[in-house]
Amino acid sequence: MLEVDRLDSCYGRIPALAGVTLRVGAGELVALVGANGAGKTTLLRAISGVQPVTGGTISFDGHDLSRLHARRRVQLGIVQVPEGRQVFAPMTVEDNLRLGAFARGARDGLARIFSLFPGLADKRRELAGNLSGGQQQMLAIGRALMANPLLLLLDEPSMGLAPRLVTEIFARIAALKTLGTTILLVDQNARAALGIAERGYVMETGRVVLSGSAEQLLHDPQVQRAYLGA
Repeated sequence: MLEVDRLDSCYGRIPALAGVTLRVGAGELVALVGANGAGKTTLLRAISGVQPVTGGTISFDGHDLSRLHARRRVQLGIVQVPEGRQVFAPMTVEDNLRLGAFARGARDGLARIFSLFPGLADKRRELAGNLSGGQQQMLAIGRALMANPLLLLLDEPSMGLAPRLVTEIFARIAALKTLGTTILLVDQNARAALGIAERGYVMETGRVVLSGSAEQLLHDPQVQRAYLGA
């Protein structure tokens, strides 16, 4: 479904991505792990169309994304949940969710979102800024799902959350995969991310340095030393 081939990107004159190649098949949950500053978020932004690329190609579901605006990529089915959640704090939970359906002209899917995240249903009239960090993360994911994405890009969904909430968030992400959602998951919590993924990639300084099944990466000595505290 998603094919990234030898992708390069820079911030000014500073290289951020260097020859990144990866793929995500339909229905897969693929984890992208690495230290802070490795280029993970930059890669998601490049796929979404908000980060310029200087070389390589990105194709999605048979479409060359090279010249497509970010809005057009959303219309094709690529939807990102940004790092830091970025909910609209002065708006209600329900209005945040409805905004997620706008770009793709999706039908009302509130009932489906509230079934996935029952806690949001009880707070549908609450201002998003009054929610806890975990609730805001669920809201950010729900907002993205309102667009009925073909590919969901998740950027650091566990950031700033207590361990109990991290477990809950990753359980919900795993449930989305079982429902057929294709997911590219970025998270510094390598153990949690690889624990629910089928395959994974490890990034360092803008490059993919390891790839394989999630099971292989979890037991790789280099990954264990660098990211799993083993």
